[in-house]
Amino acid sequence: MTKEQKNEVIEALKEKFSQYNNFYVTNTESLSVEQVSKLRRVCFNKNVEMKVAKNTLIRKALESLGNESYAGMFDSLNNVTALMFSENPKEPALIISSFRSESKGEKPELKAAFINGDIYSGDSNLKTLTQIKTKNELIGEVIGLLQSPAKRVLAALLHHHEKQAEGASTEATAAE
Repeated sequence: MTKEQKNEVIEALKEKFSQYNNFYVTNTESLSVEQVSKLRRVCFNKNVEMKVAKNTLIRKALESLGNESYAGMFDSLNNVTALMFSENPKEPALIISSFRSESKGEKPELKAAFINGDIYSGDSNLKTLTQIKTKNELIGEVIGLLQSPAKRVLAALLHHHEKQAEGASTEATAAE
């Protein structure tokens, strides 16, 4: 690889790191070509970008961004590395988990994940990452929590109004 080609890869990676708040660093070393192709297809279908690059180029791209929060990712840059970029913080974790279940294997292995500035190191965090709530899920929960008391108040008011209406109609019938 020429120096110019390396610089192109670094620039492309910098663009991806700047574009996404979430990325996963995985080890795909023991996967067959067929398995990697299948993983790429699944990622594509779930709007997750998968990139394979040399660890030194990934490191240079991260370092050149000047964001010190990426420093914790450097320890994960070893062996064969595939990066998974996603807007949804848990989608890559779900892909890895389901891929492992289907292939009955241990790969791809999660080396680290960078989720909105937080670093999750090690494969032991995969289950935790599958349970992260997305922004839309959190918004839905908040709306549900806000609606619940309002619904109870409305129900109580309607019930009270109905009782008053019943009482008024009973009084009117008695007066006739």
